[in-house]
Amino acid sequence: MESKKLAQLCREFADNKKGEDISILEVRDLSSVTDYFVIASGSSEPHLRAIVDEITDHLRDEHGLRPRAIDGSLQTSWVVLDYFDVIVHVMRRDVRERYDLETLWRDAPRIKAKAKPKSKAKPKAPSLPAGA
Repeated sequence: MESKKLAQLCREFADNKKGEDISILEVRDLSSVTDYFVIASGSSEPHLRAIVDEITDHLRDEHGLRPRAIDGSLQTSWVVLDYFDVIVHVMRRDVRERYDLETLWRDAPRIKAKAKPKSKAKPKAPSLPAGA
């Protein structure tokens, strides 16, 4: 799978579990280690677990991909999933602010999220006030 597509899938899966402030940094021209960082925040240990599980489960079940390494832990509030060309950082907000990867990699271009398709549901008719 192309690394950009993988990074976008990771963002989508993190978003499925209400990951916060999800960003993708393209670091291929700045690092020989990977092509993309996906960074997502969660509010608690269970929230981090849900995000990590959503990413790993969907990539394994739908695409046959497993991280070559998982580093960190829920107890340290920072989990790193290494998919070789894409490294996913899932961390609690305060940890993310402390390490500030976006500033550290400020020269890396940001990959914008794809626009979500608009709902085709018909707008509701306005309700009439009671007794009208």
